[in-house]
Amino acid sequence: MKFVITGALGHIGSYVMRQLAAVYPGSNVVLLDNLMTQRYSSLFDLPTTANYQFHELDVTKSDLDPYIEGADVVLHLAAITNAADSFDNQAEVENNNFYATKQVAIGCAKHRVPLLHLSSTSVYGTQEETVAEDCLESELQPQSPYAETKLKEEKYLAELAAETDLEFVVCRFGTICGVSKGMRFHTAVNKFCWQAVMGQAITVWKTALHQKRPYLALDDAFNAIAFITEQRLFDGEIYNVLTENLTVNDILEMIKPHVPKLDIQFVDTEIMNQLSYEVENQKFRNRGLLFSGSVGACVEETVKLLEGINNHHG
Repeated sequence: MKFVITGALGHIGSYVMRQLAAVYPGSNVVLLDNLMTQRYSSLFDLPTTANYQFHELDVTKSDLDPYIEGADVVLHLAAITNAADSFDNQAEVENNNFYATKQVAIGCAKHRVPLLHLSSTSVYGTQEETVAEDCLESELQPQSPYAETKLKEEKYLAELAAETDLEFVVCRFGTICGVSKGMRFHTAVNKFCWQAVMGQAITVWKTALHQKRPYLALDDAFNAIAFITEQRLFDGEIYNVLTENLTVNDILEMIKPHVPKLDIQFVDTEIMNQLSYEVENQKFRNRGLLFSGSVGACVEETVKLLEGINNHHG
């Protein structure tokens, strides 16, 4: 098997590249990343059971043909992912994320390589209590420039597939959690774990404490990718991929057994909607995929990784 991963050194990619070696030993794994976030450590101590080739490049500006040609699947993970920051760098997010997707999709169509495209459950901004992939377009109310761009990418892939031989699938991932070599600490679970262990105030958006949102454990994320690859599920459909829907308060309760004394500080953010909703993953489960991950286990693993930083944890 030949896998191509864009944005390979990120939180998800650095985990996936290692799991591929275990599940598909002997595979060729082509890693593409622009090193914007300087996660060199994602390349340290790679398994010896896969053949890795790393290329530092910007997928928006590079000839991708040599890498995509002959691949069995392209995993397109490359993106600027910080939704809160995307208000301040809207043009950069649009240029990087949308044009990266466009470049990769055109390459996949040209070489007839299936594309697994990562989108986000943040495209939902609904007043409904639960939401699924077949929701009304009026229920797609992205709350950040990042999410708006993801929705635009999804529509582009459908349009390109109608005009070309592109085979693709879209996975709307929940907020990722779990330990990997390339993990960052700007998303809810990781950030809260970091702040708790460091003895810092946990900064919670004022409207968010009891709002439900979808979260995705890394092992469930990889299992979804492997399932799609093995089933050749490149059907042009959109699938929600998440482990469970939780409130911020639920996550804080998961941290408390490990760090009992939490200082919670409420902060303003431009993402200040009053909405709370659950995202369904029944469509994917109907295909036969079992979601068996645990956000609680991700919290425990992340706190244990950080233990020893200082003496504030309980």
